[in-house]
Amino acid sequence: MKNFQENRTFGILLITLIYVGAAAVGIGSYMLLPFAFWLKLLLADVFATVFVFLFSVLLRNASVYDPYWSVQPIVIILAFLISKGWTLMGGLLFGAVLFWGIRLTVNWAYTFYGFGYQDWRYTMLKEKTGKFYPIINFIGIHMVPTLVVYGCILPAVFVVYYKAAFRPLSLLFTAISVGAAVLQLIADIQMHAFRAKKKAGKASGFIREGLWKYSRHPNYLGEILMWWGVGLTSVCVMPQAWYLLAGALANTLLFFCVSIPMADGRMSQRAGFAEYKAQTRMLLPIKT
Repeated sequence: MKNFQENRTFGILLITLIYVGAAAVGIGSYMLLPFAFWLKLLLADVFATVFVFLFSVLLRNASVYDPYWSVQPIVIILAFLISKGWTLMGGLLFGAVLFWGIRLTVNWAYTFYGFGYQDWRYTMLKEKTGKFYPIINFIGIHMVPTLVVYGCILPAVFVVYYKAAFRPLSLLFTAISVGAAVLQLIADIQMHAFRAKKKAGKASGFIREGLWKYSRHPNYLGEILMWWGVGLTSVCVMPQAWYLLAGALANTLLFFCVSIPMADGRMSQRAGFAEYKAQTRMLLPIKT
């Protein structure tokens, strides 16, 4: 059992098969449901999440869900492009999401240590919630993020579905998304380098190099900007669908109300955090 849990190659292969199954469930559900496309997509997304959740329970590791955040948008937008046809706007949005998704998925694979490891946040929730953890696991860890990302990609889906015409201003907002993904890539590389130094005994304390010198959470900043870029790109070419920015707003609130407080809470247990917090801003190098 221990060898099974620590085998990274086997773990990645098994998760890949799980996600192929989830994609089949989602696409099959979408094709069979009789509702409006946005509602069919929502239900199909929920069914696919339930499929992944069942395997996370079976494998006793909620981190089985981790790649869903980055894989789901690529699969959904690509499926709509294949179904409805490629347009310049659809291609631009898909390119931005593809770049973002590949970066995030590669980072997940790089930090995946096998089924013996589970994200510290999930373990903390399990310890705090006890017998209520199965409910928290399904709703908080699986379903809420799925609904948030659904809201984030819905603007791009609308652009593809309705074949929105290109507008030059949309390039600015698409560039924001691409720039946000580049920011995250740089932050990832800097963090991995710092951790390697720390492991070798050449560094200690909190990372204060590169982007991390100016922000405690540059990766979260990138994630927030990514979906505002997608949302604003879509609204730029479909201004009547301004309400689609609700997804980017929900994503922002998720980070401000959940992800950042949890990360800061964990770091606060380490010596020197008060000084580090005073010297390093939350997201932007301005007072926050």
